[in-house]
Amino acid sequence: MSVVGNNRVGIPIVLLHDAEGAVVTVELKSGEHVRGLLFEAEDQMNIYLKHAVISNPNFPGGKRRKVDQVYIRGSQIVFITIPDMLRHAPMFQRIKHWRKYGGAPPEGVQSAVGQAAAILRKAQERRGTGGNFAGGRGGGPGGRGFGGGGRGGGDGGG
Repeated sequence: MSVVGNNRVGIPIVLLHDAEGAVVTVELKSGEHVRGLLFEAEDQMNIYLKHAVISNPNFPGGKRRKVDQVYIRGSQIVFITIPDMLRHAPMFQRIKHWRKYGGAPPEGVQSAVGQAAAILRKAQERRGTGGNFAGGRGGGPGGRGFGGGGRGGGDGGG
């Protein structure tokens, strides 16, 4: 299990998800700034803002327009300014713990959970039986299923 979760997203994406429900400012590649309530964020950084104000500081007069909702594609985002309160997000506590204890499970978790637990359990079973693990595809002795293994499906002898 990684510091940020099992779905293998990075720290910036987790922080973006933590910012849902807060007011953020987004700068786009076009130079526009969009400020609004972050309603939803996706792992590709696509974001959905409500009650947003779109402004273009490069435009003479700095025109501003209000929109009820706006969906911004992640590839068009230059950066996102998030609230200062996320400095104390729980994710950062997990990172500190993992750095301090070298990847040990966080407090309250006795052992690995989910897919990681299943992988570890299977590895222990293999070690416990002396390595006689049959392997995938219903194999028997030697781990060969479906007629001898290999590509040709022959007798496996050379």
